[in-house]
Amino acid sequence: MYNLIDGKKVASEIKKEIAAEVLKLKSNGSKIPHLAAILVGNNGSSETYVANKVKDCEEVGFKSSLLRFGSDVDEVTLLREIEKLNNDDDVDGFIVQLPLPAHISEHKVIEAIDPEKDADGFHPVNLGKMVIGLTSYLPATPYGIVELLKRYRIETSGKNCVVIGRSNIVGRPVSILLSQKGMDATVTVIHSRTKNIQSLVSQADIIIAAIGSPGFVTADMVKVGAVVIDVGTTRIESSETRSGFKLTGDVDFENVAPKCSYITPVPGGVGPMTRVSLLRNTLLAATKRLSHS
Repeated sequence: MYNLIDGKKVASEIKKEIAAEVLKLKSNGSKIPHLAAILVGNNGSSETYVANKVKDCEEVGFKSSLLRFGSDVDEVTLLREIEKLNNDDDVDGFIVQLPLPAHISEHKVIEAIDPEKDADGFHPVNLGKMVIGLTSYLPATPYGIVELLKRYRIETSGKNCVVIGRSNIVGRPVSILLSQKGMDATVTVIHSRTKNIQSLVSQADIIIAAIGSPGFVTADMVKVGAVVIDVGTTRIESSETRSGFKLTGDVDFENVAPKCSYITPVPGGVGPMTRVSLLRNTLLAATKRLSHS
């Protein structure tokens, strides 16, 4: 029988820990951490995600603010708003919700954010610090995955870990975190040009699926006792839900789960942990700034 990795439960525990830290800051008369978000356009899933972030901030006692722009906002205007947040002493951390409209360069936007306020952990400076093992603002989803493994006491040292997907947001950074001292996994990154995918995945002790392809990982690719972390969240049509859609992961959960020792569900696995990472990064930013002042 498999164990379900409950991301909601762990995220709730971490939020309580963060809320306790905020209470300490308040009792010391220190400034309350402030997380800001920029939302461009009206992408449905982005709207939901940002609304949840605002709710998360309320739960832990953070101040939060949301800046909205139409999908027709030009790049220069957006970069100017980012510069304002960089210079606003009351804002400790902020994010620009991705994806952005096609006429705006995501790279330019990410690089425009002050690395010291980079709550998403996407800035090249923070990614570079992460690679060499310095304290940094970690990318949200990789942080969430590592934290789940730690809190469920899943052994990673010397384990054969396969990461499916090489994105800069999930695949690459999580492969680096898992191979670093302390985690000590032996990591293989699989992508669209990899040969013998099934053979490689079937040897893995830990599988992290982050490819955005519903049901990509099938039962014949998973060895008995493997740990499976499903990062995929694709909206597919469904007659079973009122909305007509459901969120589906990269893993064929129904058939894969019986072979696993541990597996994350979708939704309710990695997703809640991604949001908690923003709170963690903002708290880190706030306390670092306090120690500098």
